[in-house]
Amino acid sequence: MENVSHTNLKKTNWNELTSFFEDDIDEAFLVFKQGCTGPKNKLKVMCDIAQKTSNAKDFFITNFTPYKLYDDELNDTGLITGYYEPLLYGSRTKSERYKYPIYKTPKDLISVELSSIQPSLKGMVLRGKLDGNKVVPYPTRKEIEEGNDFEVICYVDDKLELYSLHIQGSGRVLLDTNETINVGYDGQNGRKYMAIGGYLLKEGHLQKGGISMETIHKWLNENPTKANDVLNINESYIFFNESNKIATGSLGVPLLGWRNLAVDTNSIPLGYPVFLKTKHPLSKEKIERLMIAADTGGAIKGKIRADFFFGFGREAKELAGNMKEKGEMYILLPNETK
Repeated sequence: MENVSHTNLKKTNWNELTSFFEDDIDEAFLVFKQGCTGPKNKLKVMCDIAQKTSNAKDFFITNFTPYKLYDDELNDTGLITGYYEPLLYGSRTKSERYKYPIYKTPKDLISVELSSIQPSLKGMVLRGKLDGNKVVPYPTRKEIEEGNDFEVICYVDDKLELYSLHIQGSGRVLLDTNETINVGYDGQNGRKYMAIGGYLLKEGHLQKGGISMETIHKWLNENPTKANDVLNINESYIFFNESNKIATGSLGVPLLGWRNLAVDTNSIPLGYPVFLKTKHPLSKEKIERLMIAADTGGAIKGKIRADFFFGFGREAKELAGNMKEKGEMYILLPNETK
């Protein structure tokens, strides 16, 4: 069983989660059981019980206890953003239209789980490449795009949509042959993620409260000579693999819109149920539902921090692009860990 620190948790009871009893727990239960097939899921005992259980609500209430998450300042609210599965248009062949590559993970990229060297560094990964007998930082976004020395899955026709694919972590590409392929996260260059929206705000190009995927893309499209410089502020670069699966998270299973979260695994292990209280990004109506932690992200760091997966399509894109709400999170811990 995954060792979950109780330092920033406060035990509560099911009566505090009144919306749990109004949610579609049968759907959440199916997503939980699907997560059990993921290679990184550590809830083996609970997964075995789930396979023998037919009543979803009874399964969670009987086998788990809810704990509310707090940050180090004892605040119980954090930031909830959103992501989605984008659709891009591409070709296996580079041309004047299709000229922006989706790269496979390069063979010289080294990833070292530091916990294998020092247990106290659990969750930390060193990425780089060998230079002689030394590990040195891997090239930045700018250096990778200028290098053109990587194996390509395909080429797409929109640089900004490709950047969005890097942020979302997975997506679909409709090729000029009418074939649709799925591409998913396979590696990262080890450079720190930098939100370009924050940079545009700092430089006065966007106004506070007016930052969304739509406004960022609008500014970049209206300032094409500055777009590359702004994108390169974020030195992080994502590499992909081609898959026959739809959007798949770090847990290794397909994601379901409105039921899966990307989390900071230092606070919430993959596969764990999380009850989320937040707001709809457009209507501002309450969202209170049981989610399953199935993904991670470079910007998803913090005790109370999550990325809400909205699914595939235009509506999902709009919701994800506008999602920046406060939220409360309750992790459900198996009773045997108490």
